[in-house]
Amino acid sequence: MSSLLQRALKTAAITTGKCNSLSHIAKLKYICVRLKSTTSAQPVPALDTSTETIATREQQQQEHTKISANTTPASPLTDTFGRYHTYLRISLSERCNLRCKYCMPAEGVNLQPKNNLLSNEEIYYLARIFVEQGVRKIRLTGGEPTVRRDIVDIIAKLKELPRLENVGITTNGLVLTRLLLPMQRAGLDAINISLDTLRPKRFEEITRRKGWERVIAGIDLAIQLGYTPKVNCVLMKNFNEDEICDFIEFTRDRNVDVRFIEYMPFMGNKWQTDKLLSFNETLKIIREKWPEFEALPNGPNDTSKAYKVPGFKGQVGFITSMTEHFCGSCNRLRLTADGNLKVCLFGNKEISLRDAIRNKCSEDDLVALISAAVKRKKKQHADCTSKFAHLFNPLNSAASTQIRLFSSDGKQLTHIDTTGKASMVDVSEKPNTTRTAVARATIYVGREVAQLIHSNNLKKGDVLSVSQLAGIMAAKKTSELIPLCHNITISSVKVNAALDLDNEIVTLEASVRCSGQTGVEMEALTAVSVAALTVYDMCKAVTHDMIIKDIQLVSKSGGQRGDFKRN
Repeated sequence: MSSLLQRALKTAAITTGKCNSLSHIAKLKYICVRLKSTTSAQPVPALDTSTETIATREQQQQEHTKISANTTPASPLTDTFGRYHTYLRISLSERCNLRCKYCMPAEGVNLQPKNNLLSNEEIYYLARIFVEQGVRKIRLTGGEPTVRRDIVDIIAKLKELPRLENVGITTNGLVLTRLLLPMQRAGLDAINISLDTLRPKRFEEITRRKGWERVIAGIDLAIQLGYTPKVNCVLMKNFNEDEICDFIEFTRDRNVDVRFIEYMPFMGNKWQTDKLLSFNETLKIIREKWPEFEALPNGPNDTSKAYKVPGFKGQVGFITSMTEHFCGSCNRLRLTADGNLKVCLFGNKEISLRDAIRNKCSEDDLVALISAAVKRKKKQHADCTSKFAHLFNPLNSAASTQIRLFSSDGKQLTHIDTTGKASMVDVSEKPNTTRTAVARATIYVGREVAQLIHSNNLKKGDVLSVSQLAGIMAAKKTSELIPLCHNITISSVKVNAALDLDNEIVTLEASVRCSGQTGVEMEALTAVSVAALTVYDMCKAVTHDMIIKDIQLVSKSGGQRGDFKRN
């Protein structure tokens, strides 16, 4: 055992203040020596892959995902393609203690103010909501998550969530020798370590920092503590392709899972593929040296295609995001450090859960917001860059209503008393019935905005999803906006936003239902009105030449005056 690893074990045990006895250190050293002395792995039976094609695997993964979704109770985390999302990645920080050349400039990047980032309480609150809706695995990422001084406390707090089965972390490994043992005590279940080279000098060139030896010691410490660390290596042409076989060799005596990740070369709105080294190219290089390199079974939601050299302790995986995407079985969601929910790494759809929380969005509405985002997840990622967006535009302005006391033909209206003054209708004598209402509105947006909505390239984000949520919230707040409306309990609100690209319009339709003594047509009309205003607000930076029109009640039922249906 290296002196660096010995110091790491001793330091980790002493500095935590929880387990600082010499007997404990001796026990850890015994574990290290015992594991180190095991030099041969059990032989792995060869798999017959002659009839197993990539397409077959992808189809099997999709079918398993659909079956899982069908056998799982309806969840806000199930999208329209039957994918049930049980895996959440939470970014804890934008900061990083490396300056990798392909990631950021030498001077670093401009960081957001601290109050723009999620607080710990907001992280725990959102994590609880996601777990209650079905998430079973959370991975902590960054930036670099270990720059957080409270990383151990965060892990411990997340592990208290009932039904959460796994908490993992993705790290550059620089401080693992100091932090891994306390993180393990806090409950850390899995660890991923980013490492693009096995050459110390090249490590310094790539990261502009020293520390390669510490990363390797951190990997070895993880193995000694019982983990099977995943080592993530981004492969690029003319960058580190000459180390592919070195990484395979790295698995000979170490129980690690080296995962080669295809470089994701998205810049602007175009793909730059000159540095992309494909899965098949990499496989060919490996099999020139190890012809026996064999495929292993994969789980239904695995992003990595598993392989192994027979007799080696570790294994190898290929994450083929570019050449053979695994979108059909994707069960992942991402929460950025500033509180944006991303349903796809490559999409530019982001919804700010932070803004929703800070504007007092109820938990039910927050779940509806998450569900709307998940249900707009596409079948597979498109060729476009991901962009930061802040999509939540809360209702924060007071509404004013001019009250008409009499109709134009002289008939007296219901919301006035005998003296002509405004008065709320007394519904106490009315029977309780099931009442429904459907309303519709359209907004002409023009060709340019329609195209931007269609490609989801507006700076403020996903117009249709946000307008749907705004409509739902508005329906619930109708009595606060319209002075003489009763505050009623709504049993259902559904808002649909659809783009008619040919006619350059967005159509909003709301359906509202309740069981009570008064109707819900005002709730339906308020929903489509505010939804249309939200479309206008999110698109006005492009043009003001938009027209909100045809706000109308389509149908209503359940009231004393009978049903209504517009022809």
